[in-house]
Amino acid sequence: METYLICLAVAMVGGLMLSRLTKLIHLPAVTAYLVAGLLLGPFFMGAIGLPGLGFNSLEQVGGFDIVTQTALGFIAFTIGNEFRLSQLKAMGKAAIVIGILQAVFTTVMVDIVLIAMHFLFPNVISIPCAIVLGAIASATAPAATLMVVRQYKADGPLTRLLLLVVAIDDAVGLLLFSVSFGVATALSAGQVSVMAVVVEPIVEILLSLVLGSLMGWLLNWVEQFFHSRSKRMTISVSFVMLTVGLSTLKFQLGPVHCGFSLLLVCMMTGTVFCNICSTSEELMSRVEGWTTPLNVLFFVISGAELDLQVLAQPVTLLVGVIYIIARSAGKYFGADVSCHLTKQPKPIADNLGITLLPQAGVALGMAITAATLPGGGLTRNVVLFAVLIYELIGPTLTKRSLIAVGEIRPEGRTSARQHNQPRAV
Repeated sequence: METYLICLAVAMVGGLMLSRLTKLIHLPAVTAYLVAGLLLGPFFMGAIGLPGLGFNSLEQVGGFDIVTQTALGFIAFTIGNEFRLSQLKAMGKAAIVIGILQAVFTTVMVDIVLIAMHFLFPNVISIPCAIVLGAIASATAPAATLMVVRQYKADGPLTRLLLLVVAIDDAVGLLLFSVSFGVATALSAGQVSVMAVVVEPIVEILLSLVLGSLMGWLLNWVEQFFHSRSKRMTISVSFVMLTVGLSTLKFQLGPVHCGFSLLLVCMMTGTVFCNICSTSEELMSRVEGWTTPLNVLFFVISGAELDLQVLAQPVTLLVGVIYIIARSAGKYFGADVSCHLTKQPKPIADNLGITLLPQAGVALGMAITAATLPGGGLTRNVVLFAVLIYELIGPTLTKRSLIAVGEIRPEGRTSARQHNQPRAV
């Protein structure tokens, strides 16, 4: 246990110290945390084998899944708080249209490019692999986006729309992946399962929404028994942890395999809670302060999880580069087209797609599931390579896009956090 505690402490301190260096070149703190994870990971300092000084193996990194899953739950809970009725009335319809269209557009574009690649080079990538990668391409990392917004206190039309779109994007991505994975499985096995392709994805989404709604209502009910701010914050933290635990449960109802989406459950919990609790904004500000160290750990561990061995595989690099180009084009043009359809201002249409490029935990989770398919190892490695690239450059691109529309002030002699206080809606 002492080794794990030392390792976590070194990870947090290392991430924070590196963030001071990246600040000098105006990079977001999340990039520093990811790079710190890489340096402390099993391919650099961890390779020394000194207990506590970095992560000695990928298996050891996997032992911290409880930390990353809990952090992801709090991140999703926080994003759920963006779905306040006032926000939804202002841009809810546009966010839903953009969230759905850009995700579908990205999936179709990546599918077309990779399937064409299959016909040109059949031995490089299979059709099932191409279909699954197309669905994974739709997913955007909510954590990196939220961390950039928090660090620079970004606020404005693009920021508000972005947080709503990211939340919707993950729900759509889950459905697209479930359907695509079912189709890919059917192609590999030679038979189509309506249960796997249609029924189970819909059941998972519905169960996640129901469980999230119930937990949001229960959280509000329990909060009413406490008046101390510290105790109410403790209850909120406890409920998010409980929600994360419940969302990992799996069971079977007859022929249907049932489970929950951690992101959807926690987002729905935050959405219901923020709309029925009159003091939710104050409580959320306190919860966000409590979870800051947890978020630092999340990104440092995420950086340590990146398997650099994929860089030595030419096929992975070839497919990975094509995947990154196709996905980036899909996100950019998909967001641009959907923004014009919903009559968004040109600055938002030009920059929203760039802010949707980060990709991490959700995509990796999908890739692990896809690895069970024949040839699924390529899918996993391509996603690992793409995540490595997107996580290192995505936060910086998000920051620059928000600066371009004036929702983050460029850093100068004073801290951006002092300038970018939330403006009135």
